[in-house]
Amino acid sequence: MNYIDISWPISSDMTAYKDRSVVRITPTKNFEYDAVRESLITLGSHTGTHIDAPAHFIVDGVTSEAMSLCATVGPCVVIDMTHCTQAIVRTDLIAVADHLQQGSRILFKTRNSLHTPTDLFDPNFVYIDCQAAAYLAERAIQAVGIDYLGIERNQKGHDTHIVLLSAGVVIIEGLRLGHVTPGDYFLFCLPLALVGTDGAPARAILVKQTIN
Repeated sequence: MNYIDISWPISSDMTAYKDRSVVRITPTKNFEYDAVRESLITLGSHTGTHIDAPAHFIVDGVTSEAMSLCATVGPCVVIDMTHCTQAIVRTDLIAVADHLQQGSRILFKTRNSLHTPTDLFDPNFVYIDCQAAAYLAERAIQAVGIDYLGIERNQKGHDTHIVLLSAGVVIIEGLRLGHVTPGDYFLFCLPLALVGTDGAPARAILVKQTIN
């Protein structure tokens, strides 16, 4: 098996959404005085690779611990969308409709993955527009992931989020796919078991079976 880490490395220097840095890693014990190391970690619920819970944008939406892991663990397809310069739109998805089967897990690789994990925030990142989101909902996919810290970009009303979350589509943001060849994989994306939150950081890996 070939295991591919697609998680955004978490550090105080990492890219933060709209440069709102909230990561703090503070040593609380060190070897000089305590003969052991410990740290206090502070981070936002939407730091790095994370899932959005329906409660993020829906008034009565469930919180992150109530979401089933079935949507973020299982076979998935990484789809090349590096030709998109501004947004992934409905026609882009129609062109790859064969991959968008009911219950599928879809990860979009875009030019966002050209950024390093510590670059300044790019306000012109490639996003999924609301009509494309509606198409994904129509196709009844389980989960959609994108390789930046947001799935939409300054959309009034947050239509992309609301359309997907209302349809039960799990959103994974903050993936790192620059080193990933588009194709079929097995996804493990496990959000932290945080109770009552609107989202949760996650560790995400892809598994590719190699043939000897």
